Amino acid sequence: MDAVIADVKTRMEKASAALDKEFSHLRTGRASVALLDGIKVDYYGTPTPIDQLASVSTPDSRTITIQPWDRAAFGLIEKAIQKSDLGLNPVNDGKVIRIGMPPLTEDRRKELVKVGKKYTEEAKVAVRNIRRDANDSLKKKLKDKSLSEDDVRKGEAEIQKITDSFVAKLDQQFAKKEKEIMEI
Repeated sequence: MDAVIADVKTRMEKASAALDKEFSHLRTGRASVALLDGIKVDYYGTPTPIDQLASVSTPDSRTITIQPWDRAAFGLIEKAIQKSDLGLNPVNDGKVIRIGMPPLTEDRRKELVKVGKKYTEEAKVAVRNIRRDANDSLKKKLKDKSLSEDDVRKGEAEIQKITDSFVAKLDQQFAKKEKEIMEI
């Protein structure tokens, strides 16, 4: 039973970490190099992340700079950023690609909050699926007679406590991101 509970905790931690990763791709008013993580550049026929082709930095809260190591990559990186759904407009001066972060409109902020809520709901579904898998595992052990009914009930109660705490944690993550997005 301890192994099942330990597995539940690690899988739910991964669901929480996955939500954080999704949130890092959501654009807020501030510049962040994590925004570019999901963008792949078609570099000599291979989809390559931007951070493997260039040094990416944020000199201030409203600008991202990209300095490619290969001159041939300038245009490719620029096109990849324009094709992405981030709504960013890169400016290439021949040495550095600069991306100015335009302030978000109220409508766009509300849209981003909706996307964040969707990500949170997906994470909650994942957590509930983990709970269901663990409870099924405990019921199998009951059928195999390796656990008693009392142990199964205690295990299910413990798993439910863990699930409730992770759902609350996911809600806190969303509330924090929502505040960050709506901040002007």
